[in-house]
Amino acid sequence: MPRGTGKVVAQNKKAGHDYFIEETYEAGIVLQGTEIKSIRAGRVNLKDAYVRIHNGEAVIFGMHVSPYEQGNRYNHDPLRTRKLLLHKKEINKLYGDAKEAGYALIPLKLYLKNGFCKVLIGLARGKKNYDKREDLKRKEAKREIERAFRERQKM
Repeated sequence: MPRGTGKVVAQNKKAGHDYFIEETYEAGIVLQGTEIKSIRAGRVNLKDAYVRIHNGEAVIFGMHVSPYEQGNRYNHDPLRTRKLLLHKKEINKLYGDAKEAGYALIPLKLYLKNGFCKVLIGLARGKKNYDKREDLKRKEAKREIERAFRERQKM
């Protein structure tokens, strides 16, 4: 199965608006007991999440996984840090790339692949305001062209 495919549970839609995505990496994620049940139910938010390399390990911060309703005392902290599973070479490459000014590691998607929870991480460079406006103009022009094409086909 290609990287980034599977049943998408959560997606960081804001990342495409705020960043240029240079490269993507697929990583496994270390979860506790009831977290996977909440993720399968779609109760996860990647909006404010980011990835850091800490002590030679990739760690995701700010990913909110809601507590499982039937989890009682075995529930987890919703905002705890979670370790990502990557090869050592990938971690070293990400560490070197993320140290450059203007680059960040952003989770793009959380999905289920062959029964395992995976995270698609993007090496991202921040956009300036004029880049964002340019993208919005391009999207609007594309929409107008498609709308005109559809109207023309109806006749």
